Amino acid sequence: MFRRTFLLSMPALVACSVAPQGLSLAPESTLILTRHADRQDNLDLLSDTGRDRARALVAATKDLIVTRIHAPGIDRNLATAAPLAKALDLPVERIPQEHPTAALVQSAQGRSVIWIGNKGNLTRIWEDLRLTGPAPLEYGDLAILRADANGTATIERRRYGPV
Repeated sequence: MFRRTFLLSMPALVACSVAPQGLSLAPESTLILTRHADRQDNLDLLSDTGRDRARALVAATKDLIVTRIHAPGIDRNLATAAPLAKALDLPVERIPQEHPTAALVQSAQGRSVIWIGNKGNLTRIWEDLRLTGPAPLEYGDLAILRADANGTATIERRRYGPV
C-alpha cells in the first residue's frame, strides 16, 4: 500500500519541483507587489516615515479591490500590512519568504491579491514570472501585475507614501 501511494504521488512531486519555470498569472488575476515600508535604522521596526507609508498603502490600493493580503511573518512586513488589513477587514495571510511565487499565483487566480515582501523575495517573484524591467524594490514602489481574460499580462507601476 505504501509503495502504491508513493508512486501515485510522484507526478505531483515532480510537477512541484519544476513549477517555477512555468509560472504565470491565471486570466482575470491581479498580483500587487510592494516592499515593506521604511525601516528604523537596521531594526525590524518601521520608522515614522515607514508608518506613514504603510498608511498611504491603503489609499494607493483603494481602486484595486484587494481580496487577500500576503506577507512573510516578519515584523516590518506585518506592520506595513496592518493598516491595509484593518481598512479592508482582512487577515494578513503569511507565506514563507523563501519561495512565495507559486503560492501567490495560486492565491491570485481570479482575484486581486497583494504581497508585501522584501528585496530578495520580490526579486525572486520577478524572476520566476519572467517579468521585464526592474522589480519594485524601493520603499513606496508598487507593481500591479494584471492578466486579462486571455491571460495577457501587463505591469502598471505606481509610487505611494512620503517622498
